[in-house]
Amino acid sequence: MTEPLTQRHDFVLFFDVTNGNPNGDPDAGNMPRLDPETGRGLVTDVCLKRKVRNWVELSRENEKQYRIYVTEGAVLNEKHREAYIDARPDDKKARTDSKLSPKDDAEALRVKKFMCDNFFDIRTFGGVLSTGINCGQVRGPVQFAFAESVEPVLPLEISITRMAATSEKEKKDIIEGEDEKRGDKRTMGRKHIIPYGLYRVHGYISAPLASHETKGTGFSTADLEVLFEALDQNMFEHDRSAARGEMAKKRLFIFRHESKLGNAPSHELFSRIETFRAHQGETHPIGDIRTDNWPPARKFEDYEIRVNRDNLPAGVELIER
Repeated sequence: MTEPLTQRHDFVLFFDVTNGNPNGDPDAGNMPRLDPETGRGLVTDVCLKRKVRNWVELSRENEKQYRIYVTEGAVLNEKHREAYIDARPDDKKARTDSKLSPKDDAEALRVKKFMCDNFFDIRTFGGVLSTGINCGQVRGPVQFAFAESVEPVLPLEISITRMAATSEKEKKDIIEGEDEKRGDKRTMGRKHIIPYGLYRVHGYISAPLASHETKGTGFSTADLEVLFEALDQNMFEHDRSAARGEMAKKRLFIFRHESKLGNAPSHELFSRIETFRAHQGETHPIGDIRTDNWPPARKFEDYEIRVNRDNLPAGVELIER
């Protein structure tokens, strides 16, 4: 029997990307997401949750309670139907009807509990399950903010060429075409990358939303360890692709509170972790005028992360993984 989560947690995760696109924007030709005012890179919470889902699906594929709800090509209503079949084992309509709704509050709680018990991402991140087969809405205890690069990043557009032709006609056009057009026929696409970026993301884990008798999802201490297992290296290790370049977790700081509601505001705890630029033995705050002539950061060692552990609020423990 897993233990219910009874302590609030907040965390700060640093990860970096080298020669890759950590999160393309489909509304901008898949360019890396940017804050247009500051030039800093962004990675959405949805993107990060997808990596966690992928890791859990890979590492817990034979464990029923760690199934993943949001998977590619899945028909979500059919997953909702499982909850109704469990709640109404003798009702044939539960297996065939395209629309189902709870008969009363007790059944609403039962179908919601089924979804939380069987799908890790539902009891972790929550979800809107009120489509044709209605399982309600679940507010998840784990939430990510957007990740943001600690400094502005520079997106680059890289053209990709090919050696082969797709047809005899295209091959003839390449051979006989005008010189200035031959290159166009060899171009097969473009990639958007940033040479290097260090990103920081904040996360929040609510104990009441995990363990409350009616509002809680059942997110447990075992689930918490699976989440941190994903954040600590694995969510990037098994998400490699040519488009994303090299992505890696660098530092993970966890603030564990003694109480359910927390012993200190999260923003005050996060302010204890600061990032500085480092170059040839010198260290200065990011944006300091003394760094204006420094070369751009191209590796994690071009930064220094400082943690203020002095006089932590009573009831708060700082853990680094």
